[in-house]
Amino acid sequence: MADNIVNGMHGCSKADTYVVPKEPEVREKLEWFQDQKLAIMFHFGIYSQPGICESWPLSDGDAEWSRNEIDWEQDGEIFKEQYRNLNKSFNPIRFEPEKWADFAKENGFRYVIFTTKHHDGFCMYDTKYTDYKVTSPDCPFHTHKNADIARHVFDAFRAKGIGIAAYFSKPDWHCPWYWAEGFDKKPAADRNPTYIPAEQPELWDKYREFTWNQMMELVRDYGPVDILWLDGGQVNPANGQDIRLSDFAKEARKINPGLILADRTVTGPNENYITPEQSVPTSYIPVPWESCVTIGTAFSFRYADTYKSPRTLVNMLCDVVCRGGNLALNIGPQPDGRLPKHAMASAAGLGAWLRVNGDAIYGTRAVSPYEVGSIAFTKKGKTVYAIDRLSEGEALPKTLFIPWAGEVREPRLLDSSLSASFEVMDSGILVMFGDCAGTSPIAPVIAFDTKES
Repeated sequence: MADNIVNGMHGCSKADTYVVPKEPEVREKLEWFQDQKLAIMFHFGIYSQPGICESWPLSDGDAEWSRNEIDWEQDGEIFKEQYRNLNKSFNPIRFEPEKWADFAKENGFRYVIFTTKHHDGFCMYDTKYTDYKVTSPDCPFHTHKNADIARHVFDAFRAKGIGIAAYFSKPDWHCPWYWAEGFDKKPAADRNPTYIPAEQPELWDKYREFTWNQMMELVRDYGPVDILWLDGGQVNPANGQDIRLSDFAKEARKINPGLILADRTVTGPNENYITPEQSVPTSYIPVPWESCVTIGTAFSFRYADTYKSPRTLVNMLCDVVCRGGNLALNIGPQPDGRLPKHAMASAAGLGAWLRVNGDAIYGTRAVSPYEVGSIAFTKKGKTVYAIDRLSEGEALPKTLFIPWAGEVREPRLLDSSLSASFEVMDSGILVMFGDCAGTSPIAPVIAFDTKES
């Protein structure tokens, strides 16, 4: 992930280039995915200790934007050495994965996306293919009962019935076969290899095999995994960095036939859903997609960060769902392994709304007209949900008109603490809020039945 990207559609391939998976098990799994609607995402790694951007400051080509928080060291080489050595002090002794999972379950998150390895190459699981990992003897956390962090996260969340997505970086800037020594281009010059793979096929094949082995560990030894969430879109055949992902997918699906691959930004048969980053598309997208957005200002933990309000989170979720997507809400865990309390408070506000109004979100699909003004529409079976996305401080009016072209039956509010009367008209529903007018609930939902599912 890249913290400097705030707006736009980074990570979102065009829907008209989407390739529908051939495998029926994957298509079925994508229906499951589209039912879930809300993921909790964690960027957790050695970068959490100083509270800086994850991985990107290691790349000189990305230094201009990614090192703006590095205010204690002007020498880039010294800084990079400091960063790489953070594995020797990483010790999140207050990490309790069951508490993470309890929090996610209580507040309506249906799947988890966890960073097993970011671009810096430090593995948050007990891989057999590198010593740069949380379970290595040079990492003080290796003696802890929860040292194999990804395993304990996946096990705790799986025990709560929450789906599992393993974030994995295809580029590995610690691997000697990616930022390799001995070439004119120096390691860390930019985000790409130091050599041209086509000119060094044996070296690149070592890297491809290394990457396959690590991804297969996650699918085989840390499963069942629902989604393999692959970051680092520069690693793709068009850039000459072909890891033969389609061949890997065939092998992985022998173990897990319905495995979803999210090969971010690459386009093609392995980008089973598309992933706008730090943004929400402005209109309906007719293929599976997921916006990954931070609850604070960045993906990794920041000291004294500011967090989005519950109303902002609810409205963002409604924006996403009425346009056909899922929301992956990222929280950066603290260096000690706990989740930031202010982030938890905001997410708990979202959870409180979902406990009352979740029927308008989970298992629904987008439905035309998708949204009109402040009203967002979703549908499940014969029931349509009209969600009024009130802005911060906005009060309910005395009346609200919900446009709907079609037969309407039994309009009702999902929130029993609110009251309203309804007049069904040829072109929609007139909602009269009575005593509730002037109050400011978070996104009231009016449900009504239609003639056809």
